[in-house]
Amino acid sequence: MAKVEVTMPKMGESITEGTVIEWLKQPGDTVEMDEPLLEIGTDKVDTEVPSPNAGVLSEILVEAGDTVEVGTAIAILETDADDASDAAPEPEPEPESEPEPEPESEPESEPASAADNSAETGPAAPPSGKRVEVHMPKMGESITEGTVLAWAKKVGDDIELDETLLEIATDKVDTEVPAPAAGVLQEICVEEGETVEVGTLIAVIGSEKAPDSAPAPGSAPAPGSASTSTAKAAAETPSQPAARPSESVGPIERTDDEGRFYSPLVRSIAEAEGVSMSELKQIKGSGREGRVTKADLMAYLEARGSAPAAKEAPAAKEAPARPSAGVASTGTAASGERVEVVKMDRMRQIIAEHMTRSKATSAHVTSFAEIDVTNLVRLRETNKEAFQAREGIKLTYTPFFVQAAVQALKDHPILNSSVDGDSIVYRKDIHIGIAVAIGTSGLLAPVIRDAGQRNLTGLAHAAADLATRARSKQLLPDQLAGGTFTVTNVGSLGSIMGTPIINQPQVAILATGAIKKRPVVIEDPDMGDVIAVRHMMVVSLSYDHRIIDGSMGSSFLRSYTDALEGLDPDTEIQ
Repeated sequence: MAKVEVTMPKMGESITEGTVIEWLKQPGDTVEMDEPLLEIGTDKVDTEVPSPNAGVLSEILVEAGDTVEVGTAIAILETDADDASDAAPEPEPEPESEPEPEPESEPESEPASAADNSAETGPAAPPSGKRVEVHMPKMGESITEGTVLAWAKKVGDDIELDETLLEIATDKVDTEVPAPAAGVLQEICVEEGETVEVGTLIAVIGSEKAPDSAPAPGSAPAPGSASTSTAKAAAETPSQPAARPSESVGPIERTDDEGRFYSPLVRSIAEAEGVSMSELKQIKGSGREGRVTKADLMAYLEARGSAPAAKEAPAAKEAPARPSAGVASTGTAASGERVEVVKMDRMRQIIAEHMTRSKATSAHVTSFAEIDVTNLVRLRETNKEAFQAREGIKLTYTPFFVQAAVQALKDHPILNSSVDGDSIVYRKDIHIGIAVAIGTSGLLAPVIRDAGQRNLTGLAHAAADLATRARSKQLLPDQLAGGTFTVTNVGSLGSIMGTPIINQPQVAILATGAIKKRPVVIEDPDMGDVIAVRHMMVVSLSYDHRIIDGSMGSSFLRSYTDALEGLDPDTEIQ
């Protein structure tokens, strides 16, 4: 029986880690080769990862929400489906042949093996008398602690495998934690609102209900127990009823009439501080699906100050929120100006980080050139119908722009390089990134690999395929990696020109503007200077001034101009 490791794929030159967003298959599921196995995210793209082999998913090594380095094993596939399926239920009869459970101290010393066994065999509950410990998961290489936002279950509740157990937060992400086994939640060791280190025991799942003496959430544990300090810390939080002032406005519902969820911690603080349901609804939430977090509520209370609870709630103060998508909120600024605050979505935050980093890394300079593309327009018009009938795709300007860039790069290889400290790394292969707009959300730059070895028809097919995949979230990891130069068509939406920001670690990016008819002076061999209506386009080249000077940038644009102006409009495209 062969085992195949699935590893975190490399998504780009500068990408060193990825985050598991969601597993599309669970242990025991049969998967086909190239069938989507999971969805991952990096600071550039979210994408589905296809299964490298057909077989059975026997083990998941990285939970949803965890961030790991590229190349890390994230799952195990059994390539012999029949053997893997037969092997999965074998441990199940073990409790019948050994009815006497081992002392609790033994599984406590080996919590990982107990959890792994549950995940592999997929039983309805842990074997009788066994317990599965749930620990604060590691959410990334630099993350050392997490905060419990809300428990989805309480002590004594039944829970299924992979059912949401709690929601946790770090300084990078909010995420739900699934149950590692089916059974009964016997113990909650960390209260809502508490922050603990990665690896800390936060809950226990067993096959039987906890004894009546087991501490419930919020209750004081017995002296000397492991949860004493936890309970003490919880007693000092505003969630305790004893701290409730006389101006309490009554209980807060779990969800409002718009379906927005409020965690027990948020509800208890709101009740204690006299925040009404109507006020809560006006607070912009920074949590998952726009939920109001403790930080949001505390920021609101700070902004509200000593204002009576019964008065109309002012606009919530912007909380130092974790990067998750929020909902729009409308309010009134202190000056009386009406404003609307909308949280950046994930793609916009990623773009913001990349663009800021690029400007801080490269010394940007932009040069411009005006190109007479009349021959290009005529060539495309002459061939577009026959091309679409033959190839099944539209003939756009993109492959012409990319082909001209390839020709100019061959004459100016330094623009197809990158900077490594005080060294210049010349790329021998030309891989052109093409910017694709994703609605109003942002841009992706999938890569046409080996663009220097493709003819115009090959470039057209590659560009069309990448654009379709980008807009339908079908891009493969390799299709966003390894670009050496980028072309962005800012003219597709009407812009005359632009000053694009370099896509790191590249050293240059070319922007093509809108093609416009206008009168220009041209030289006629017989008539001298004449005024004619021509199709004109402005192109702009942003380059890294650390290694590329203005003369080199201008020379590149001259070569690019010659490549487009030298097209023969009577050529038949093959």
